[in-house]
Formats: sequence, C-alpha cells, structure tokens
Amino acid sequence: AENHVGRVAVGGGRIDRPVEGSFSARGFDLGPDNEIVVSIARTDLPGEIFALGRDGSLHQLTEVNSDFLKGVGLGRVVNTTFPSADGTEIEGIFYLPPGYQEGLKYPTLLRIHGGPVSQYSLSFNFEAHLFAANGYVVVTTNPRGSSGYGQEFSHALWADWGGPDFQDVMGGVDYAIEQGWADADRLGVGGWSYGGILTDHVITQTDRFKGAISGSSEFLYVTNYGHDHYQLEWESELGLPWETREAWERISPFNDVDRITTPTLVMGGEKDWNVPINNGEQLYQALKRMGKETQLVVYPGQSHGLSVPAYQVDRLERYLAWYDKYVKNLKEPVAEEGR
Repeated sequence: AENHVGRVAVGGGRIDRPVEGSFSARGFDLGPDNEIVVSIARTDLPGEIFALGRDGSLHQLTEVNSDFLKGVGLGRVVNTTFPSADGTEIEGIFYLPPGYQEGLKYPTLLRIHGGPVSQYSLSFNFEAHLFAANGYVVVTTNPRGSSGYGQEFSHALWADWGGPDFQDVMGGVDYAIEQGWADADRLGVGGWSYGGILTDHVITQTDRFKGAISGSSEFLYVTNYGHDHYQLEWESELGLPWETREAWERISPFNDVDRITTPTLVMGGEKDWNVPINNGEQLYQALKRMGKETQLVVYPGQSHGLSVPAYQVDRLERYLAWYDKYVKNLKEPVAEEGR
C-alpha cells in the first residue's frame, strides 16, 4: 500500500529507493544538483511537497492543507494484514471514527476500489475519512486482482471475477468484526467502477449487508461487447461471446440477481463509455421488477468520473443518506455483549 520513488541504472540492476516509507509518493522532480522534490500524502495528510535532504530525511516545504486539517477531526487508521478464506494474506487499511470508544461496535462500510488492477494506498482517503467522521468504521482492502503484490496476485482474477476477490474483501469485514470494531448486524458495501462490479458480486453471494451502493458497474457482461472500450480485454479474457458464451455468463452478476436482498443504490454517468450506464439500468430494472429497495441516479453529461463539483457533492450526500437509512439505523454505536 506504499508508493515510493525508485531509481535504477540505465544498464539495469538493483532498484534504489531514495524516497520510501509508510506513505504515498506521487509526482516528483529533480533540481539542478539532482535534489529530489516529491509530492507525498499520508493517511493523515493530503498531498504536500517535500524535499529530500542530503542526510536522506524528508522536509515538508508546503502547508497547503494546514487550515483544512485544523478544522476537521480524523480517526485512527490501522494498516495491517489478515487471512482470506484460503489463507492468502490480504492487506487492509481500516478507518475508525474520531472519538472511537473501545467496547462499542460501530456500523461498518466495506468500500471497494476500482481497477481491479489498482490499490488502496497509505494516502489521504477523503471518502473513508468522511464516512468515519459520520460514525462508521470503514474497511478498505487490496484483494486479489490489485496491483502492488506481484503478477500472480493480480492475475488471480483472470476470468474469475467475484471469486477470490469476494473471499478477500469479506475477510476484511470479518477481521473488523473480530477486532470488536464492527457491528455485524449493520454492514454496508459499495464502490465505483470495479468497486461497483465487485459490489454486485458481493450482494449476489451474501445477504450480510443492509445497504449497498453500486457505482458505474458492469452487470450483464455480454451487453458491453462492441459498446465499451474494452474489446481486446474482453476477447483475451473471456473469448468471443458467440463461441464461449458460458465464460461470459458464468461470472455475470445479472444471472444471480434474484439472490439480491440488499437495498441497493445504483449510480453512473450518462455518457460513460468506460462502463456504460446500461449496466446500471439493468441492475436497477431487475431489482425494481422484483420489488426490491433500489434507486437509480444518472448524472447528465458525465463520463466514468464526475467532473462537475455539484455532482461530486451530490454523490457524497447520497452515499451518506443511503447508508444512514439502511445501515446505521440506530443513532449510537452498540455495546458489546457482556460489557
């Protein structure tokens, strides 16, 4: 979950890491004498500019976010690993609410990253902190399919979406419950892009969640053929749909939609050619037809990411409203039995 600045000789050889640590190093530049200046974020610090000293220490140069941080309360962040169902070690970053009290179990949200070849890093996760500030424990994990843990780990999802990654993210939820942080009766799930895709798999495979948010997800995969921009990837992984249709259908959440019991908010952009909104419409229509609790929100003129600030705020407000209604329910955290 760390991002470092590496250096390797033109001729190859060992990778040197002049900037490394429990943080996320992003853009960097070199001064006239090869001084390194780099943007660094931590779980408690949005991106700031640091300089690498001759002694190898980092010195913060900017204070862009100081005023912002003075006006907010951040909860404790726990970075650790836990075992998945088959024993695979998975990394997780867990956010506890500000003022967290030992012995109380809090409503808990499993938030899933996109990609799946991506990762949650030790950077400032505004969304997770926002949920925590509103009284939730937040579970973010890097399940199989994520980057940062080697080719085999990432390749584990090949033509098996919703398989090992489902087991991995559920392991994160179980870990939060075992630690005494999470209320097992008040769980929510959600994500955007592959985070929405895996959310669809989660709610078709378990009824443990009281509320779900599926953002910009794929649902009936064959309908994306010739429509989205992943044609080479589709054919490489699943084959031609008229030749290997069973591969496409086996991992399409649409075919298990009748198993969904979780109230689900479906969201997406009107002009998303990455993950077209017809996927969300299919999920919404099926849930609506079966009489399930659902809502469809389509942002006009938007692509895969929302570029209009008012829409970004609206999305966060809808996230909180949905989770508060279906997950939180009780106004206060509940005490553990026997305490």
